[in-house]
Amino acid sequence: MTLNIDYIAQTNRLRDVNSNLKIVLSIGIMLIALISQNIPLEICVIILAAIGIMGVARVKPSIYLKFIAIPFAFTSITCVFLLFFFGVGPVIWDSGIWGIVIRQDAYNLAVLTFFRVFACFSCLGFMSLTTPINDFLHALAKVHVPKIFIELSMLMYNIIFIFLEEVETMRNAQKSRLGFNGYMNSFKSLGSIIANLFFKSLEKAESLQRTLESRGYNGEIPIYEPSK
Repeated sequence: MTLNIDYIAQTNRLRDVNSNLKIVLSIGIMLIALISQNIPLEICVIILAAIGIMGVARVKPSIYLKFIAIPFAFTSITCVFLLFFFGVGPVIWDSGIWGIVIRQDAYNLAVLTFFRVFACFSCLGFMSLTTPINDFLHALAKVHVPKIFIELSMLMYNIIFIFLEEVETMRNAQKSRLGFNGYMNSFKSLGSIIANLFFKSLEKAESLQRTLESRGYNGEIPIYEPSK
C-alpha cells in the first residue's frame, strides 16, 4: 500500500490550524537545524517533530515510520560513506582490512550529518503531513512566488503519486506471478518494471496534457483558497 500523504494531511487533527503558521514554524526550525552544530539540539528537533506529528496531529506511528523509512535508509548509507572514506584526523578504529579506518573528524562529521539531515527531514515531515498541498501552494502564492514555479510544483506533486501508484500496481502484478521468487526472477522482474515505467510515464504525461486541454487549460492553473 502506498503512502497517501495528501489524505493524511487532510484528515489529521492539525488540518484546520493556520497553514501559514505551520509552514513558517517548520521552515524556521528546519533552518535552525541546518545551521546548528549542536547534536543535542538536532535530537530535540527530531523529538519535537515526532511529538507534533504523532502526539498532536495524531498521525499513526506506523504511517510516520513508513514516511521516514526511505530517507532514514539513504541518510544512513551516506553517513557510512562519510564514516569510512573521509577524514584526515587521528584513527579511532582500524578494521585491518585494506586500510579501512575510522578517523575522529570523520566520525564527528558522520554523526552530525545524520542528526542534521534527520532533523531537517522531520521538520519537512511535520509540514507535509499536516498541511495539504492546496494550502501550501496558496501560501507560496501569497508571498509572490512565480506562478510557473507553483504550477510545476502542483503538476510534479500529482505525477509523483501517479508514478508510485503505477509502481505498486506493477509490483503486485509481478508478485502474483511469483516474479520475486529467487534472485534471478527478482532481477528480471525489476528490469521489467523499470522498462514498463518509462512507457507508462510517457502515456500518463500525454493523458495529463489532454486532460488539461479538455478543461480549457490556458497556461495558468487556478489555486484553490480554502475558507477559514
